[in-house]
Amino acid sequence: MSGLIIGLLLLISYGIYEFQKCKISRKKIPTIIHINGTRGKSSVTRLIAAGLRAGGKKTIAKTTGSAPALIYEDGSESPIIRHHGANIKEQIKIIKFAAKKKIDILVLECMAVTPEYQWVTEHEIVKSNIGIITNSRLDHLDVMGPGIKNVTRSLCNTIPKHGVLFTAENKVFPIIQNEAKKVNCEVIQSNDAGISNEDMQGFSYIEHKENVGLSLKVCEHFGIDKRKALEGMYTAKPDIGAMEIYMHKSKDSELHFVHAFAANDPESTIFVINSVKGLYPHTHAVAIVLSTRADRLYRSKQLVIMLKEVEFDHLYLIGEQTNTMYSYALNNKLDKNKITDCGWVTGLKLTNSVVNLPAKEILMMGIGNIGGNGGIIVEYYKKRNNKNV
Repeated sequence: MSGLIIGLLLLISYGIYEFQKCKISRKKIPTIIHINGTRGKSSVTRLIAAGLRAGGKKTIAKTTGSAPALIYEDGSESPIIRHHGANIKEQIKIIKFAAKKKIDILVLECMAVTPEYQWVTEHEIVKSNIGIITNSRLDHLDVMGPGIKNVTRSLCNTIPKHGVLFTAENKVFPIIQNEAKKVNCEVIQSNDAGISNEDMQGFSYIEHKENVGLSLKVCEHFGIDKRKALEGMYTAKPDIGAMEIYMHKSKDSELHFVHAFAANDPESTIFVINSVKGLYPHTHAVAIVLSTRADRLYRSKQLVIMLKEVEFDHLYLIGEQTNTMYSYALNNKLDKNKITDCGWVTGLKLTNSVVNLPAKEILMMGIGNIGGNGGIIVEYYKKRNNKNV
């Protein structure tokens, strides 16, 4: 019993020691930008860091999510290997590393989901100068819900005290503004009004104007002009969740596979689907591939309900517990003849199923989750891409 008590005391002492070291390291970093939001966190992290580097700022960035990565001052990066899953203590290690590199700015993507952990990450560990809330959407409702107001207030837990907050959010902006006043934080709202189609042509992948507008606003705050910041952003490596389109020929069909797995809330997903359909009006069929995860069934159910508002020719369920989602789709009046339960599937098997549609050109859109089966499908089409649009 005494050994257990001693071990517990040692563990507590070590935790206090590490926390104090983190506070010392934090003081050595002039500026930390903490990025939160429902959609686009990883992309905005990469865009801001690239724009700052182009403007001469010695910047290190760190993304989280499906493929966490540490991005160095020269734009090169290395993956972050997690042996025991995601933990907000990871941010402490990044802060200590960045402090040793004597950088100007550290850009951190928030890795906390629950409101409590979001607050602790910002106010006890990161203590950012600049906060970002990309947007607020109906996602992670099991921990941040039940509604959009709750989600927004949860995201506001990372608003920096006496700092500056940037956001592209419009619909629930008054809530963000009100929460920022409570911690004496200035709020700057961005939009994509000044982002032209020509500006977007420099990206090698499909980026959202909203993300670019927000990132440019932050760079402007640091005195970096639009053209210089954009030049840096064009060279940035896209996040694994960035939307890309691959062309793949199989049998007598031509598939245009759209990797849109990162747009996994209903509002973002339906926007992406309709936007891409507008880019490919000449295709003869629309196939939706919904990648499901056992720990994200609520998200999959949201997307099934959303599909009632979308015109498509066939729905393919892939990943985990697809039988559950198949029953859920039927219960919600989706046409049985337009649904295929593929289960956990390879790219080849999925392709062979999709090309059975009576169409020569097929627009095939992957939605739901990049983690799990979704990532496998993306890799399959990436390796076999005939033309990266």
